[in-house]
Amino acid sequence: MITGHVFIATSLDGYIARPDGDIRWLLERDDPREDHGYTAFIADKDAIVMGRGSYDMVATFDTWPYDRPVIVLSRQLADAPVPDRLRGQVRFVDLTPAEAMRALEREGARRVYVDGGRVVQAFLRAGLIADMVVTTVPVLIGAGRPLFGELPHDRDLVLVDSRSFPSGLVQSTYRLPP
Repeated sequence: MITGHVFIATSLDGYIARPDGDIRWLLERDDPREDHGYTAFIADKDAIVMGRGSYDMVATFDTWPYDRPVIVLSRQLADAPVPDRLRGQVRFVDLTPAEAMRALEREGARRVYVDGGRVVQAFLRAGLIADMVVTTVPVLIGAGRPLFGELPHDRDLVLVDSRSFPSGLVQSTYRLPP
């Protein structure tokens, strides 16, 4: 069975980006001496599903950071051509979370990294997230794009692990019971 997994950072007040999508507040705190576990997290993932906002941000990086297939959920981009440098690595689709997971499962994927605020929210609402690694950055940015949104009902989480880093980041891993 295919499962969705989240690895994401948020400000202490719950935002993953400023209102305009800016994440410099996060990138400025990246300390290469601290291993926050991303390499171990991504090692067993077969594919990545992200939203347009995440794609637009990552597409500005000098090099494409992913070595796994990426599906971008976007109504607006669904008919757009993939940039030449990303051809064969990225697909733009207009699918629901459940449809995207079924498509990936047909292709042999079993564990999928789910990234981006609205996409994480949609996958949570659909019950498609198995676990989440949430790193809290000790900064208040006051406004922005929230990690979590409305849910049809409460979702209980089970804390699996929590650790802190010398930089002040706190990382918690949660399992979401079915």
